[in-house]
Amino acid sequence: MTRLYNFCAGPAALPQAVLERAREELLDYHGRGLSVMEMSHRSPEFVAIAEQAERDLRELLAVPDNYRVLFLQGGASLQFAMVPMNLLGRGGSANFACTGIWGKKAMAEVERLGLPGHLAASSEPNGHTAVPTQAELSVSTDAAYLHYTSNETIGGLEYDYIPQATRPDGSPVPLVCDMSSNILSGPLDVSRFGLIYAGAQKNIGPAGLTLVIVRDDLLDQAQEAIPTLFDYKAMAAAGSMVNTPPTYAWYLSGLVFDWLKNDIGGLAAMDALNQRKADKLYAAIDGSSFYSNPIKPANRSRMNVPFVLADARLEKTFLDEAEQAGLLNLKGHRSVGGMRASLYNAVPEAAVDALIGFMADFENKRG
Repeated sequence: MTRLYNFCAGPAALPQAVLERAREELLDYHGRGLSVMEMSHRSPEFVAIAEQAERDLRELLAVPDNYRVLFLQGGASLQFAMVPMNLLGRGGSANFACTGIWGKKAMAEVERLGLPGHLAASSEPNGHTAVPTQAELSVSTDAAYLHYTSNETIGGLEYDYIPQATRPDGSPVPLVCDMSSNILSGPLDVSRFGLIYAGAQKNIGPAGLTLVIVRDDLLDQAQEAIPTLFDYKAMAAAGSMVNTPPTYAWYLSGLVFDWLKNDIGGLAAMDALNQRKADKLYAAIDGSSFYSNPIKPANRSRMNVPFVLADARLEKTFLDEAEQAGLLNLKGHRSVGGMRASLYNAVPEAAVDALIGFMADFENKRG
């Protein structure tokens, strides 16, 4: 069997070493005579898996002791509702810095719930080609938190700084970040955030798991009557096991954390590799008159690289021939078209080299 190069935006590529280990353990986990996916989540074996995964994640991200790590379900999109339900119980409004589709969806969910929201900044005036500057952020006087999307998967727009916001009295506004598509791509100062959430299916593991990292002082801000499974405090108290969690996704994510630690050498090493992959692809795009990327260089995503052809009529041919060459899932999101190469942690540098070679060959033949 030959594995091809997968540039899918999500569910995305998983490290081959992780898949091979999961295959080895699939039928018989460590001599127990059953698969992880058949285990009780209350069993000593699975509790050990869950606890090790959390320890490894905390080590990778240097998560401070005053933060809880939750392994939840529902995808990042469920967090669009869970965040305001948990953080607006004492009044105030949700503030948003919107840089694309996912930020807009998060704000729209607050409005749908009938909760107060405020647009603190937007990249819409520049066509979502650059993130708002710190000076352009204007939070409301009653801001309960400021939400932003660190990397917009569809548009390929990534923040090059961590926003800060304060109320008129000088008190800091908690920062909430949707990090679904760039978490674990490099080192991160978790202490600068009130809450981080991320769908697993990009850099963490398979679809079905959602990671939430929340500061302890924010666990008492919830509305009075929210479902127990939506309550961060209840989930934290139960070790994310109020009900049956997505056990196999949790297990696989733990294998990814172990791979990052022991095979890659940690997030600093991962950061350097990701930078090298992105630099190569953007250099190939910028060095050509046949391909282009509209994003301001400082805000170009390292994880999701959208590009278009000078002649849009060739897009289908490009995608068909790319797939024949073993380069999969390069079609851009349906809302924007074009092409998109997602370069998540598990996408090897050889895949980027192969894509660049194909692009050069395609340009020579069609340009």
